This record gives sequence, C-alpha cells and structure tokens, in this order.
Amino acid sequence: MTQESSRGFYTDLTSNCIRCKLTVTGMEKTLGQFIRELRERRDMSLREVARKLGVSAAFLSDVELGRRHPSDKVLTEIARILRTPLDDLRRYDTRVPVKDIQRVPTSIPTYGYAFRQLIDKKVSPQELLDLVEKKRRRERTK
Repeated sequence: MTQESSRGFYTDLTSNCIRCKLTVTGMEKTLGQFIRELRERRDMSLREVARKLGVSAAFLSDVELGRRHPSDKVLTEIARILRTPLDDLRRYDTRVPVKDIQRVPTSIPTYGYAFRQLIDKKVSPQELLDLVEKKRRRERTK
C-alpha cells in the first residue's frame, strides 16, 4: 500500500469513526455523562459506586469526565449496579472497536513500522499522548 493510499485509508477510517459516533449514539451525551446521570438518578455517591465496583473514586470520576474508559468487565458491573441494561451503556460508548484499531498497523505497513519504532525507542504512552495533544493545539491555532 502506498503512502497516498494509506492516507486515504486512515481518512476513511477516521471519517467512519466520526460518522459512527454521530449515528450510533444519536445523542449529545458521552458515556461518562450518562453514567453520572444514572448514578445521580439512583441517588448514589461516586464513592459508593466506586466501592461497589472495586475501583477507586478517582478512576470512576475519570470515567465520568471522559478521561478514561472502563473495561468490558467494569462496564458490565456498572450496568448491574446502576440497574440498567448493558446495551444502554454501550450506546454511549463511541470508542472505535479494538479489532478495527488492531487492523490498521497490519493493513498499512507505514503504521506498523511507526508502531514498531515507538516500541523500539521505548516511547512511553504519555510521550505519545503529549505529542498528539501538541499537534491538536497547533491545528487549533491555524
């Protein structure tokens, strides 16, 4: 696959993800906002739900603020504790499925090479996130 076609693939993937986010949820709320809404409706504190989940209050707060995402196991427990169908929660989870993310480095050799370089050079996840944020800020100022 050429660099030009890999760019097209990535753009298509990104467009599909954005479209999916808008059409799957069809709502303005995030997963975290929906969880907080359910928790408050049940008159449960953040600490109480976190304790029942077996996670820290900081973790649950990050989930509600959209900074972190719960695993499938934790999401299932959240549904049970907040007495809501798991599918209701999943409607608000707009993350790209892991299998789609895994497919990119194998479908586009340039991404596979870049990923291997990140690992070889021992680039930390935080360094990578900082780089992405720096690029996002540059794009906003254009």
